[in-house]
Amino acid sequence: MTTKELVAQIRKKKSFLCIGLDTDVDKIPQHLLEEEDPIFSFNKAIIDATHHLCVAYKPNIAFYEAYGIKGWKALEKTMKYLNDNHPEIFTIADAKRGDIGNTSTRYAKAFFEHMGFDSITIAPYMGKDSVEPFLAFHDKHTILLALTSNEGAYDFQTKLVEGKELYKQVLATSKTYKNSENLMYVVGATKASFLTGIREIVPESFLLVPGVGAQGGSLEEVCHYGMTKNIGLLVNSSRGIIYASNKKDFAEAAAEKAEELQNQMAQELQKTN
Repeated sequence: MTTKELVAQIRKKKSFLCIGLDTDVDKIPQHLLEEEDPIFSFNKAIIDATHHLCVAYKPNIAFYEAYGIKGWKALEKTMKYLNDNHPEIFTIADAKRGDIGNTSTRYAKAFFEHMGFDSITIAPYMGKDSVEPFLAFHDKHTILLALTSNEGAYDFQTKLVEGKELYKQVLATSKTYKNSENLMYVVGATKASFLTGIREIVPESFLLVPGVGAQGGSLEEVCHYGMTKNIGLLVNSSRGIIYASNKKDFAEAAAEKAEELQNQMAQELQKTN
């Protein structure tokens, strides 16, 4: 999917919502455990209930790897269902991969070609030759971890390196990479006050913003400091939507929570117009 197509979907749906499919068998409704594939059954129900309210889904790969081959099969089925039935949806493999050379190329092939994802999250610590193999894939996007929302983010990301915070070094250096127009960046919603400085470095790039809702991030602040003329934001919510209920009405409850965020997003989009 191209950035232009993503923007068109955002404007059509009046939403820049990304729903995280962090599917934990210990948290899904008990009646689904009777299904042949509980993870896929849960994902399908969430997708069916919310696809009209969001523009992206983001499976966190760890939640599938944890169940071995059964988890991988559930992920493959989820991606096939999305790509066959909702090709307009932007898909993100939240894999946080990061290695060099041919290893990165193999990771890219696994998620872009075999699984059919539109994008993947990447840890940039190993530098250019760990990122450019992902950027070589046509109409695919690489989402670099820039400034995350976790407590440990301050261990390294905000440290000064030659007078500039490390995350700003990551942003600036990544712009020199080949095919850098295919880059997006992770910026936590709990770091909304940092967005002004981030936009000075990457004024038009899309930002994937986790942390709204359960982690306390403010959607209004994220939009105020981070939105561009082409929106430039994908705001993710995972637990707050998919685990809104653990009963048989879980999909309907998820849709209600998603619609609440979508309505807020529609208002923010209206402000920019």
